[in-house]
Amino acid sequence: MARNTKLVLAFMPVMLLLQGCVASLVGDVITAPVKIVSKTADVLTTSQSESDEKRGRELRKREENLGKLARQRDKAGERCADGDEDSCEKAAEISKQIADEQDRPI
Repeated sequence: MARNTKLVLAFMPVMLLLQGCVASLVGDVITAPVKIVSKTADVLTTSQSESDEKRGRELRKREENLGKLARQRDKAGERCADGDEDSCEKAAEISKQIADEQDRPI
């Protein structure tokens, strides 16, 4: 009997320490599905700030494109004023592209 008591007393600290490990492992296993679902939802959804940033990038890109087209139209308009009829047609075409770009939804 004394031998069994010594054996139990010898393993008592180990068993107490393992309870924490087991509890931690059980907690990890239980919370894992919740963490996975929340991470998946976070990846699949777009926050308002991310949506605003994306819209801002699209607006800047659109403004850059409109500026580039306006400069091209202005150059073609100058050449048109100098008597170059091809440039007059090009300026009209670029003006149409600008109007189409402005009418396009973002």
